[in-house]
Amino acid sequence: MKLVHATWEPAGAGPYPTIFAMHGWGSNAMDLQGLAPFVADGRFLVICPQGSFEVEIGAINGYGWYQMRPGTQPDPEKVDAAVDELREFLDQACARYPVDPSKIVVAGFSQGGMMAYSLAMRWPERFAALVGIATAFPERLTSLVTNHEAVQRLPTMVQHGRADQAIDMARARKSVEALRELKVPVTFREYDCGHEVAADGVRDLSAFLIDKVAGPVKRP
Repeated sequence: MKLVHATWEPAGAGPYPTIFAMHGWGSNAMDLQGLAPFVADGRFLVICPQGSFEVEIGAINGYGWYQMRPGTQPDPEKVDAAVDELREFLDQACARYPVDPSKIVVAGFSQGGMMAYSLAMRWPERFAALVGIATAFPERLTSLVTNHEAVQRLPTMVQHGRADQAIDMARARKSVEALRELKVPVTFREYDCGHEVAADGVRDLSAFLIDKVAGPVKRP
């Protein structure tokens, strides 16, 4: 498998409902893995790939999915190449790990959320749910949707901090509007936090995933 990645596997026998979780700009594969035991009572296999674009941020470099420069739009060809690379990784991971193919969630934080949006809009039939945290919906994706029926059946959660200085709240609300124009069933939550995953967000995400993907635990 080409991409470095981290995994967290739940107890019991698979196949498992699975979250592919993409990190943000300058981070790495370990960034979101720590949330795995706390999301939906640890019932999901969580696979966290690492972007292949190296980002110089100090003594220890981080990673991104494609090059970004403040105030400019990314090169569409480089974005598409990164999306194709990530799609190939998903195929390989599904073959290697005990993934339930009917219960795959694509999720991402910040730039990773843009990657999640890109995957979901291009291949919505592959996913049981979509999650975007502290991110923005790339406008060009609207014209790339081909399977509108599958998009309109894709449960989606968008979470954003009111004090987010990296991607402001106005962009998040515009993203939700764009998704709703595509008739995506969106659940939108705002939190009193910055560019981060909110504790209340983990609780809301857990409830969303149990309701839309995993289902409640059946008691004897």
